[in-house]
Amino acid sequence: MRESGRFSSYIYRSYALRRVRDAFRENKAVQEEREIEKLVQEGYENLEIIKRQVLIGSLYKSGNLVVESQFKKG
Repeated sequence: MRESGRFSSYIYRSYALRRVRDAFRENKAVQEEREIEKLVQEGYENLEIIKRQVLIGSLYKSGNLVVESQFKKG
């Protein structure tokens, strides 16, 4: 979730955070060891994807959205 917060774009940042939260909620009842290992591996793969996307996003920054300006003001 920390890495998702590094997106410069509000849209990507909120989407990544929502996907992480949804994945945890969806799989909170999983008990089988193999399934847990598979989900952890998928989580690490998604983390690497997010890291790459954050890097790419930092190379092509855009201006802030109106929504972002309102959050910063208070």
